[in-house]
Amino acid sequence: MSDFPHLVVSISGHGFGHVAQTAPILNRLLEILPQTRLTIRTTVPLSHLRSRIHAPFELLQSKGDIGMIMSSALDVSVAESRSEYKEFHADWESRVSDEAEILRDLKADAVFSNVGYLPLAGAQLAGIPNAALCSLNWSDIYRHYCGNDDIAAQIHRCYANANAFLRASPGMAMRDLPNLVPVEPIADVGENKRNVLDHCLHLSAAEKLILVSMGGISSRLPMECWPRIDGVRWLVQDNWQVSHPDAISIESLQMNFSDLLASCDAHLCKPGYGSFVEAVCSGTPVLYVNRPDWPESPALTGWLQQQGRCCEISRDQSNSGDFVNELASLWLSPRSEPAMPGGTDQVANWLLCNLLSSVSRN
Repeated sequence: MSDFPHLVVSISGHGFGHVAQTAPILNRLLEILPQTRLTIRTTVPLSHLRSRIHAPFELLQSKGDIGMIMSSALDVSVAESRSEYKEFHADWESRVSDEAEILRDLKADAVFSNVGYLPLAGAQLAGIPNAALCSLNWSDIYRHYCGNDDIAAQIHRCYANANAFLRASPGMAMRDLPNLVPVEPIADVGENKRNVLDHCLHLSAAEKLILVSMGGISSRLPMECWPRIDGVRWLVQDNWQVSHPDAISIESLQMNFSDLLASCDAHLCKPGYGSFVEAVCSGTPVLYVNRPDWPESPALTGWLQQQGRCCEISRDQSNSGDFVNELASLWLSPRSEPAMPGGTDQVANWLLCNLLSSVSRN
């Protein structure tokens, strides 16, 4: 082992919530132990990683999990997902052996995964300390849609055999994991820069800004169909190519997502860890389109309703833009005290004490 610990981090490409949970931990970890070497293994675009992870890292393209195949931001393609899982697990022992060899070649001192299970299995075979972090796990998600079969059991063993599964709050119960370590909410809380946005966009004090985001899944809302709402402007990502007269490209503002979220009057989104927790920690109200079939949704929406200001709209409303009354109700609701993201320090300190301590002491 060198004097500079090498942490290999696996981040699922299934939506941006996995990055939103992981990035604050890595940023905090490198503040405490700046000599840590980071290798990120993921399919998430480099530009998004750079916008969230402020510490230096090496990027390796890698797929540590299947997630679920999505036909839209709200819809799971079960048959296609089942097929992908069968292929991924067809020669499982050989795949795990190859993964272990990769980690040995990288000279990883520890593996930290959100929440790919193949890197955990490889680390366990190679005798490398390893831990998972997430508000969900793919064994529970897989079982919900595809059944409790041998594949579900293989995935579950990867998580159960890790040094710990650090479950971010709010999160799924995961009662069958013997190594579960619940932690507080994790969020990168932005700075309210509304004065900068008002100046840049020539907005009056009465105008409202709503950030629209579907969490990194490749689908969009049909905003061209939405009516104009007096005094409301929409911030949307450029690749949606929205032609609505009140739409503003997020990229044109040259402001990071967390600061934008903290500066807006509302966030329109689907249930997602990063979307909900960052909004609540920033004090930003949430208008959301529910995903009742997604197993993580009850934990997320229940927490949001307790901790923040929110209002649910139907999928039909999100498609038509018919939610003026819900917006008005949202803005009239009493302000809540922003939640504190105590899980960031909790997980960073856990990693230092449990996975990297023997290296960092050298």
